[in-house]
Amino acid sequence: MNTLMVRYLGEQPYVDVWQDMKAFTDSRDSSDPDEFWVVQHPAVFTQGQAGKDEHVLAPGNIPVVRSDRGGQVTYHGPGQCVIYCLIDIRRRKLGVRRMIDAMENGVISFLETFDVRAKSRPDAPGVYVEGAKIASLGLRVRNGCTYHGVSFNLAMDLEPFSRINVCGYENLAVTQLKNYVENLDENQAIERLIDHLMEKLGYTSRKRKNTSY
Repeated sequence: MNTLMVRYLGEQPYVDVWQDMKAFTDSRDSSDPDEFWVVQHPAVFTQGQAGKDEHVLAPGNIPVVRSDRGGQVTYHGPGQCVIYCLIDIRRRKLGVRRMIDAMENGVISFLETFDVRAKSRPDAPGVYVEGAKIASLGLRVRNGCTYHGVSFNLAMDLEPFSRINVCGYENLAVTQLKNYVENLDENQAIERLIDHLMEKLGYTSRKRKNTSY
């Protein structure tokens, strides 16, 4: 099954989408297609299930939500593209490590189209440009299927990242695509990012829905 359903959800509260991802994963069966949910969130800090409170330094008026994904604390906000990957990895014969590698490599190959050199780090999942993090990854596997996914910094206010130890690392710099590309077309960039993630995960076609699930 190499066709992917891509749903464009616009801007949605983090907790609502998280709960809907869990419900989707619990109710799907082996005949359901895999999906990407493309969304932006109002400002929120999210902690991974093993996240340490000490990494939340000064959240101010931005809410902190403890999630069930892997990893430590990160920030979501307007101008960041979040792609949730609801993938039956058992059906696709993918392990979690191969899934993460494919996601990282998809982001790296996407950035290459802008002549931006990026790389992953074995000690800290995600994608980095000149040592600064441009994309964060976090997954949860339930019943052989993944949810959560990748958040990519397009053109956003990066200040809230200074209020946390990003992904549990002190003084980890963050960056965004806008810093490297003049006249960035955000919608076009999102489409290209989806294409590169699909290709690395082995999908050959997609269906688009501008609706909820």
